Amino acid sequence: MKADGIILQRGPSHHVARVFIYACLAVMAVVYLLPLIVVVLTSLKDLDDIRNGSILSVPQRWTVEPWRQAWSEACIGLRCAGIKSFFVNSIAMIVPAVVMSTAIGALNGYALTQWKFRGADLIFAMLLFGVFIPFQIILIPMARTLGAIGIANTMVGLIAVHVVYGIPFTTLFFRNYFLSLPSDLVKAARVDGAGFYQTLWRVILPISIPCFVVSIIWQFTNIWNDFIFGTTFTSGDNVPVTVALNNVVNTTTGVKAYNVDMASVVMTALPTLAIYVFAGRYFLRGLMAGSIKG
Repeated sequence: MKADGIILQRGPSHHVARVFIYACLAVMAVVYLLPLIVVVLTSLKDLDDIRNGSILSVPQRWTVEPWRQAWSEACIGLRCAGIKSFFVNSIAMIVPAVVMSTAIGALNGYALTQWKFRGADLIFAMLLFGVFIPFQIILIPMARTLGAIGIANTMVGLIAVHVVYGIPFTTLFFRNYFLSLPSDLVKAARVDGAGFYQTLWRVILPISIPCFVVSIIWQFTNIWNDFIFGTTFTSGDNVPVTVALNNVVNTTTGVKAYNVDMASVVMTALPTLAIYVFAGRYFLRGLMAGSIKG
């Protein structure tokens, strides 16, 4: 290395430190990946392999039969039709819930920053309070509310719950992001005669893609992985896949098929794993883009 005409040589301590850092990272990676490796290997074994081998042993006879059974034949109570329909339930729930909570959060963040009004800070503080409310506190009031408006025990009711609970988070994301934008953009749009929605649609939203990525990934992950709302506000054929997974694992008819259970686990986790693998770096960029002001 050369600095101001002086050649600096890296000593042995530098290489030792690098080896130590990489060794620690490797150990942590193994610790976090080991459960996933066990689950995937078990899902690709037949029952004889499971009985005769260890949890980390490689399958002697690789098979995807447990995956097929988990998708279309696994028993949930007395119904042996797999998790397919419940997977569809989760998709049907998550798309409108993510879209609506993100859109409302963007509108709120825009109104609270670029078109501030009297009491805006108080309203934001009240919305922010919703971020810190535990799930358990709102279960009974939410159940009574859903029953009063006639959407209890329905997918529509579950979507409404996720939208309402997600608005404080999405509002926080967009407010912090919009605060980092130059205020001259909105002022110039006003001078040109653009109104509230024209400025939002034509000026603000096109440069807010990083924040949308953060909001969508955050909401997608929380809603897809949710169990407590799904098991509280839906039942029967309306439950999401996470509740169905719990019922698959807890249903015992004859021999316990651990490979089918593990295949169900992997299928349920695949959407969130995929979104972080393919969009994780955009998630971090979006968080950093709105971290300058708050």
